[in-house]
Amino acid sequence: MELVWKIFSAIVLSIVEGVTEFLPVSSTGHLILVRSLLGLEAVHGNVFEVFIQFGAILSVCVIYFEYLWKVTRALPRNENAQRFAFGLFIAFLPAAAIGVLTADYIEKYLLNPYVVSVALIVGGVAIIFIERVVKIPQYYAVEDFPLPLYLKIGLCQCLALVPGVSRSGATIMGSLLMKVERGAAAEFSFFLAIPTMLGASVYSLYKHWHELHVEDLFILALGFVVAFVCAYWVVKRFITFVSKNGFGIFAWYRIFVGGFLLSWFAVRGTPI
Repeated sequence: MELVWKIFSAIVLSIVEGVTEFLPVSSTGHLILVRSLLGLEAVHGNVFEVFIQFGAILSVCVIYFEYLWKVTRALPRNENAQRFAFGLFIAFLPAAAIGVLTADYIEKYLLNPYVVSVALIVGGVAIIFIERVVKIPQYYAVEDFPLPLYLKIGLCQCLALVPGVSRSGATIMGSLLMKVERGAAAEFSFFLAIPTMLGASVYSLYKHWHELHVEDLFILALGFVVAFVCAYWVVKRFITFVSKNGFGIFAWYRIFVGGFLLSWFAVRGTPI
């Protein structure tokens, strides 16, 4: 019976991770809420979340493999490719540095449903506001961004260190404020996710590797595959969707979920 519960937990949590990782709704926040409300635990500790993040990362690498390989091959001779690669690196640095310095504080004080619920609401309001004030876009291709723009987007990503803010939401909304076209903003968010999530996952795995047990390998593999499939499905459709419809639906979703959860906790109390 315990194995069945672990398999069920792994599937549910991996679906949540895969579907929400690249949407502006906060995958970390949703994982905290789902685990808290339903009492799910696939593998003891934080190792499981690391493995399903790897699955989500791989989906982006597969989808954009041709583009990434083209950029890699062009690096020695192409100025745009060089600027994009360097820009991706400098966009990654702020969140990586601040994340390492604040990781223990975040784990101790911010990984709770109340913080997530408030962040969901605040983020939803911010998306609605930004959608209304954005100007005519000036940048339409990720390889054409000037270097300072890469850095500014990377600084926006630091907001996502607060659970519930959303890494993709922070980078996409920051990009829109800096006159990046919606599709290009979403696409760069995907690219920036690769080093950011990979770095965070490796760091988390380093901290929690001792929690890994051989008997959990099947559960970890299952979660990896489910997260990959779900993230692949979402990423393939996301840019087309937001280019046509904008981000309003995600804003109202955040506000509804955050408001509902705060009301729930006010009446029944948080389970953790």
